[in-house]
Amino acid sequence: MVRSRGLLPHNIFIILILYHRVCYTFSSAINTITIMKTKTFLIIGGLIILIIITAFSIQIYNNTEPETDPAPTAPNIETPPETEIPPTPPKEVLDRTQTVLGRSANGHEITAYHYGVGDREILFVGGIHGGYAWNTNLVAYELMDYLTGNPSLIPSSLKVTVVPTLNPDGLRAVTGTTGRFNREVVPTDSAATVIGRFNGNGVDLNRNFDCEWKSEGKWKERAVSGGESPFSESETKALRDYVLANNPTAAVIWYSSAGGVFMSSCGGGVSPVAKQLAERYAIAADYPVYQDFDFYEVTGDLANWLAKERVPTISVLLSSAGVIEWNKNRAGVQAIFDYYSQ
Repeated sequence: MVRSRGLLPHNIFIILILYHRVCYTFSSAINTITIMKTKTFLIIGGLIILIIITAFSIQIYNNTEPETDPAPTAPNIETPPETEIPPTPPKEVLDRTQTVLGRSANGHEITAYHYGVGDREILFVGGIHGGYAWNTNLVAYELMDYLTGNPSLIPSSLKVTVVPTLNPDGLRAVTGTTGRFNREVVPTDSAATVIGRFNGNGVDLNRNFDCEWKSEGKWKERAVSGGESPFSESETKALRDYVLANNPTAAVIWYSSAGGVFMSSCGGGVSPVAKQLAERYAIAADYPVYQDFDFYEVTGDLANWLAKERVPTISVLLSSAGVIEWNKNRAGVQAIFDYYSQ
């Protein structure tokens, strides 16, 4: 409902009539007063009355503000307090064909490649000595090509994982790349490849695993760094974490160069499975087989640490620094597949 503002002029008109009558009455009543006094009195009185009229009019105006019917209000429904919804975690992007295990001391990726979908995993590792044992990188790449071209040869019960280069820093120091390369880029002077044995921190990675570890290891007659502690290097940590998370069924590690297959152990006897794997691989690949490596003291060795973790492991040492011997090793790999497909 709205009250009209049209009342204001009407009220003022009535008040002015009353004012005129009051003034007439005053003029009649004070006829004994001089004309000058009368006029002065009338002027003062008129001013007072005008002030009263103005105040009265403002009051009336203020009281005639429009009034609207109150808007309907929603019923007072008590709502439960809001509960905080945790953000949806981003989905992990998975690639079943490869896993980046980590990065090297110089920041290069260390990648594992996967073949087959079986429950039991066989791990192959090359390039632990980078560009010094450059042929172990290439034999691993040959295996990757073989598995890609012949996936049906992988037993259905097996998953095969290949780490072609565990030491990308050392490989790059000799070949100029951390990936696959042509053997023609390798210096013919073997002394020029020695720098590639070590990672970016100058550590021999095959002296940095937690099996009879020493800070100073041996390589032939030379002292080499085993790192500040077992797994002090990012490369060995990366492989350790992968092994502990996935618990492979068996492992084959490629080295160079002594021309043979070696069983592994760490402070105990060789496991029966490791013994059988070594013998089968050696027979198929036409390598001699050895129960242990005793040419010089080896500490912090990868294959022996895997044995410590109860992963049957063999070390395959290529015959010399300049050969890949893929055909021999293909036969050895197939012997491993046959053993686990029985």
